[in-house]
Amino acid sequence: MPRIDFYTLEPDSPGDRYLLTCRLVERTRAQSLRVLVHCPDAAAARHLDRLLWTYRQESFIPHGLVGQSDPVLTPVLIGLDCTATDENQVLINLALETPPFYSRFARVCEPVDQDPAVRAAARERFRGYRAAGFPPEHHPVRLTPGNVDTW
Repeated sequence: MPRIDFYTLEPDSPGDRYLLTCRLVERTRAQSLRVLVHCPDAAAARHLDRLLWTYRQESFIPHGLVGQSDPVLTPVLIGLDCTATDENQVLINLALETPPFYSRFARVCEPVDQDPAVRAAARERFRGYRAAGFPPEHHPVRLTPGNVDTW
């Protein structure tokens, strides 16, 4: 049974769910876990790919796009159709819908920012996970300007 965690940026927190995803990836990699980031479209995947390269100057997060990177050598994969991957440790969902393959993961992270459409979709996913027997937990997050380590 996967552990489901929703991470919601506080209203006065800078950044968006993509910056929050970078932080979640960094913290997950610090535990030597593999990460699959499920994106809603190719533009979002490219945006996150670029952001992970520039996220923090003192940080290096080895990552690549599904289908373009060797999954054996790349501990963080970013993709759209992630059904064919063998990943099963940590899923970070950036899509507005619940990924149909989420139950194979040990952990599912749902980053949420203040965008009204993102928040509404997150509420639906929260209810859906709970109805499916996977009670999610909610964690409010505050990223501080210039210091994404404080939360």
